[in-house]
Amino acid sequence: PPGHHAEEGLAMGFCFTNHVALAARAAREEGGLERVAIVDFDVHHGNGTQHLFERDPSVLYASLHESPHYPGTGAASERGLGDGEGATLNCPLPGGTGDDAWLAAFEGRVLPALEAFAPEFVLVSAGFDAHERDPLSSMRLSAEAYARMTAGLREQADRSAGGRLVSCLEGGYDLIGLAEGVEAHVGVLLS
Repeated sequence: PPGHHAEEGLAMGFCFTNHVALAARAAREEGGLERVAIVDFDVHHGNGTQHLFERDPSVLYASLHESPHYPGTGAASERGLGDGEGATLNCPLPGGTGDDAWLAAFEGRVLPALEAFAPEFVLVSAGFDAHERDPLSSMRLSAEAYARMTAGLREQADRSAGGRLVSCLEGGYDLIGLAEGVEAHVGVLLS
């Protein structure tokens, strides 16, 4: 099941365990890495992931998501707290957003933030529920948009993280849309 809504001690939104959060913590604590980035392109804001790291400047959390939409978090003004101020980047987008506007936010805001942060490990909360076929959103993304985002993430991982990139499946509720998105994403990762 997906994981990015799971809070510390609280399951929600089909999420029981926050997989990317556990991986980020392991990379920091057991792997000795200083900077880990989590990029979340699920249509729903990853409230659990943000809340777990919003005070931690060593983890950059960047999210593109539909707003307003479940869970009601992820405003652009949410930029982290305390020492983590500035290590949270939310890119809320209105319902009906298609490839052009979504990719403009990704390429114009998320990629520059990643470049400046220079992560040593990139984790992806890969949700495919912003696909144009998905019944749980009103976004209009194509498989090509997922391929372009993946290419940008892979290029950043190659530059600053020695190619270290791990992707975890989050949402996707139309089987054809999910298959198209995953195929595009994995195809770029394997190329």
